[in-house]
Amino acid sequence: MKAIILAGGSGTRLWPLSRKNFPKQFLKINSDLSLLQQTAERLLKVLPLNDIVVMTNDAYRFYVKSDMDSLPSSGRSSFSNIILEPSARNTAPAIALGIAYCRDKLDALDNEVIFVCPSDHIIGPDDHFADYVRTSGEIAGQGFLLTFGVTPDKPETGYGYINKGVRHVSASGTEFFDVAEFAEKPDAVTAVTYLRDGYLWNSGMFAFTIGSMTGELKTHAPAIGALIDLTFDEMSARFSEMPDISIDYAVMEKSKRVATLPLDIAWNDIGSWDSLYDVLPKDGRGNIALGDINLVDTRNCLILGNKRLISTIGLEDCLIVETGDALLISKRGSAQKVKDVVNSLKDAGRVEAEEHLTCYRPWGSYTVLEEGVRYKIKRIVVNPTAKLSLQMHHHRSEHWVVVKGTARVTIAEKESLVHENESVYVPKSTLHRLENPGKVPLEIIEVQSGEYVGEDDIQRVEDSYGRKSG
Repeated sequence: MKAIILAGGSGTRLWPLSRKNFPKQFLKINSDLSLLQQTAERLLKVLPLNDIVVMTNDAYRFYVKSDMDSLPSSGRSSFSNIILEPSARNTAPAIALGIAYCRDKLDALDNEVIFVCPSDHIIGPDDHFADYVRTSGEIAGQGFLLTFGVTPDKPETGYGYINKGVRHVSASGTEFFDVAEFAEKPDAVTAVTYLRDGYLWNSGMFAFTIGSMTGELKTHAPAIGALIDLTFDEMSARFSEMPDISIDYAVMEKSKRVATLPLDIAWNDIGSWDSLYDVLPKDGRGNIALGDINLVDTRNCLILGNKRLISTIGLEDCLIVETGDALLISKRGSAQKVKDVVNSLKDAGRVEAEEHLTCYRPWGSYTVLEEGVRYKIKRIVVNPTAKLSLQMHHHRSEHWVVVKGTARVTIAEKESLVHENESVYVPKSTLHRLENPGKVPLEIIEVQSGEYVGEDDIQRVEDSYGRKSG
């Protein structure tokens, strides 16, 4: 069995915590591990690390690399099975490209089972989920295209549903069913009916053999099927020719070989703040309070703080999420409208729609502390042995003050070491580089000054991470 984790989504329904440039799969919401890391840890109970593939896009490749390299159960091994989607084309083309990768790079044959899952769900307990994944391999090996259905515990309007058909029993005694119908997200009345009639939530997880899915793509999605036998490199080059379509619409709703495996476990796709409230532990008054929070006469609220003290009085059924640059306040039950907030911010050209004050880079991170006309102040953290690109700026100069660690600084032709409480000046239009030669994180305060201090005023001459200018 091989596993493909889909980690390219840029959903913003958990704004302001999740944003396009740092989406929810990389957030540490319910654990010290990100949602992507939790997904990988669950799979490591079934598969070795070199049988797991993560599909993402170029904007997130360093986040994926960092998360996967630091998995607790992997022995801190270097992870290399990262597929970068050439363009956004939804799950059907993504799965086709993943199949080509497993075939070409991991020597998978037509009878190899592929398990596909999103990277941003909360599932538990892990051991029970691992048992289901093992069972799915057995069922998929019989030629079924298997989708995982979750046994619902309430009428939910935010999920698609699966209506079970003919019952089967696997060789190991596990019950599974033909799929009689896939149903779209229902209204509240229909959701109650679905719950009563034994429908399952559609989890977006699948298992199939390469041969089975390849054949069904050729039959039901010919625009994708025409490319399915190409090598990975050939398919990557022609990826944009494939239609933007989900695997549900392309194959699962058309094929006669589709079955569903009911999962009787805790599952949540964290599609909104309301769904997050459902899964996090609460106090005796039904509150979830993370951060520096002071509650007075407050019930059934989700309050996530960042740096500031948050005090509430007399609130009930509210949502409050604070980050360094934004504050979201809403009634619980209205969280699906967060997308409308993000769209309005985009329409207004607000950077808060897509970026955090803290931005992560392959070498570390930077946090914008203050910004005004002709200046910007950052806190920069460079990981041990990491280095920024050799670069220059046309419109700004920079002043660096080391507050922790030791920096190796190159300015023009001169290289020097700069220690704590020491500083250095980088003139405008001068090639320079910042490195951390030490074994502890390097922290500096950077003061930029000039007529333009945008992040795109970077001309890279050499970069260890293969990035381009800008």
